[in-house]
Amino acid sequence: MSSGIAVEVSARGIATVTLNRPERSNAFDQGMLNALAAQFAERAADAATRIVVLRGAGKHFCGGADLVARGMAPTPAAGQVSLVDALAALDRLPKPTVAVVHGAAVGGGAALVACCDIALATEAAFFSIPEVRVGMPPLGVAPFLIRAMGHRNFRRYGLSGERFSATEALRVRLAHEVVAADRLEQRLAEITDALLHAAPGAVREMKAAMEHDAAPSIDAVLARRASHGPPQSPEAREGVAAFKEKRKPGWYPR
Repeated sequence: MSSGIAVEVSARGIATVTLNRPERSNAFDQGMLNALAAQFAERAADAATRIVVLRGAGKHFCGGADLVARGMAPTPAAGQVSLVDALAALDRLPKPTVAVVHGAAVGGGAALVACCDIALATEAAFFSIPEVRVGMPPLGVAPFLIRAMGHRNFRRYGLSGERFSATEALRVRLAHEVVAADRLEQRLAEITDALLHAAPGAVREMKAAMEHDAAPSIDAVLARRASHGPPQSPEAREGVAAFKEKRKPGWYPR
């Protein structure tokens, strides 16, 4: 199974982690989750890494979970990484993190954005949290998105699964800036340069302090995931089947 990511580290210590399954809109499979968690751990331990930039290859940032991928189970097998594990590793990474979003940031893809310290989006980027539409409430990703968007905004989009624009993502605090596509690389360079002015030790201490003060705590998220069974409800089975068969789910009024 391929890792599904590509990594490049510049001489200035900027590690660019690229989701690299463009043929699947960078939807994550088990291999990608394993690779992401391992890469985040490696970047956290590497003193030479100053900044981590997360972006996607091809047309989209991340299309969420690949529901048709082989080996992609609702609950990972022993020794495999869950989406929540990968999100927690990114959220806790003691280096500044920047999400660069173009195209879709859907479901777990939107949660990856929420876990980054800074989020840039192109004007054509779009977001959604559509898990309820396939019968699986997004319990694992919800705390990360709530911390970024706030309860009120998450209630709207977590319950409806609606697609929303980059401008709306800015309004609901999921994105920090919306940038024209032809200015994206320049703006990213400006932001990473600003981050490089910050002392690494001070950044590490600041991120630890922010994690301590954040609510809900990630430890609570991990504990709840461990106690919550896999999404095997009739709704979840019907939702995944409808997605695979490219049809409306049974609960959609005809």
